[in-house]
Amino acid sequence: MPELPEVEVVRRGLARWVRGRTITSVDVLDPRSIRRHALGPEDFAGNLEQATVLDVVRRGKFLWMPLAMAGTPVHEPGTGVALMAHLGMSGQLLMQDPQVPDEKHLKVRLRLSEADGMPEQLRFVDQRIFGGLFVTSLVPTADGGPGGLAEAPLPEIAGEAAHIARDPLDPHFSFEDFYRKLKSRRTGLKRALLDQGIISGIGNIYADEALWRARLHYARATDTLRRADALRVVDAAREVMTDALAAGGTSFDSLYVNVNGDSGWFSRSLSVYRLAGHPCKRCGTPIVRERFMNRSSHFCPVCQRKR
Repeated sequence: MPELPEVEVVRRGLARWVRGRTITSVDVLDPRSIRRHALGPEDFAGNLEQATVLDVVRRGKFLWMPLAMAGTPVHEPGTGVALMAHLGMSGQLLMQDPQVPDEKHLKVRLRLSEADGMPEQLRFVDQRIFGGLFVTSLVPTADGGPGGLAEAPLPEIAGEAAHIARDPLDPHFSFEDFYRKLKSRRTGLKRALLDQGIISGIGNIYADEALWRARLHYARATDTLRRADALRVVDAAREVMTDALAAGGTSFDSLYVNVNGDSGWFSRSLSVYRLAGHPCKRCGTPIVRERFMNRSSHFCPVCQRKR
């Protein structure tokens, strides 16, 4: 499933192509991909047609586009709406020209107002149909800060994302809040990193990579972490996700691509994830894979000793 860097790559691409453009028409080719929009395809299309995309916002792995509805270019705080996109396992948001043939797993097509040199269609493609699109309400943020990373941040957030914590790349991320939540839990460190209520955007790949960089074992009890340990793992998560962003994200197959259809190449720079048996880049000890929460954890048994 795409993690923070992959969703941020998509957000940046969308922001370049769709900000300020009006949705002129909507085709729902597979209603399953808008199942979270309870009122169905007609209401979904009716909400979007003639709406203008104001921005593209991301918090953690959540992505949404605030909208100015037809005839109401400005809304009062707390009354706005947005198009929410959930990528799931294989969802793709692609910018395409009309002459490009439909993708095999095309589910929803948005036609956009013309703009010089810009593709005219935003297509949602999803092979496994775990993702989807829906229209949702915006609510004021609990802390009064921006809802998430955006070109022009506003103190509003999609209701479905209001419960999650800020992520390490968010300028308003608070280490003090993170550390307080971390110390209040009696759980393993990796479990805490995957808890979106403590810190958002970190999934299995970047948790393993951040813990390796921080030299901390995935099962380390959170209530034993010193302040310096917690700071080290946050810095490592921020560092590894920044590196992944520069490489366009991590792709292991064709299911994750950016809005241009290109895959990321950070998989070539991974240090432990999916590298069981390979020598640790620091000490040469073979990387170990252990079962964890119906998934796997990868670590160096020497550099990341269990306490």
